[in-house]
Amino acid sequence: MRNISYASTVGSLMYAMLCTILDICYSVGMVSRYQSNPERDHWTTIKNILKYLRRTKDYMLVYGTKDLIVIGYTDSDFQIGKDATKSMSRSVFTLNRGAVVWRSVKKTCIADSTMKVEYVVACQAVWLRKFLTDLEVVLNMHMLITLYYDNSGAIANSREPRSHKRGKYIKRKYLLIKKIVHRGDVVVN
Repeated sequence: MRNISYASTVGSLMYAMLCTILDICYSVGMVSRYQSNPERDHWTTIKNILKYLRRTKDYMLVYGTKDLIVIGYTDSDFQIGKDATKSMSRSVFTLNRGAVVWRSVKKTCIADSTMKVEYVVACQAVWLRKFLTDLEVVLNMHMLITLYYDNSGAIANSREPRSHKRGKYIKRKYLLIKKIVHRGDVVVN
């Protein structure tokens, strides 16, 4: 403990957390709060995290041997509460019913409608498809990614190839989903 700085150890754990081992996020977040004045208990906690990493180094996720199917679920709120003006977006993408990507984000932009928020999540589905294709671990990425929306307006608008007057305020990059649905890369339900 005397030869290694607390901040350096926390930094190494953060690198491992961000790049490979997401299940230590909470623990690393807690120990990182005490970098200015760590005590013996904090070092003990870091040692426990390192022991956990050593015990679980051979663990891996297995998503099955049959066709790997990607499905996305989205949920969005126009306004979180009466005092908050920003929208909230939640999404999860599964690979053979095992979650691989999930988010719950308070958006930085103020959405005019939940349809815009749903389109942002749909763009994430396109990114995930490209990412999995580039990794070459999912051999059947020719199969469609199914997205389940909770917004009937977004579903109808993404299936309709022409623009509507009431939806013109949505930025062009978010309307990419129309092109993707029309091309057949993603199915929206």
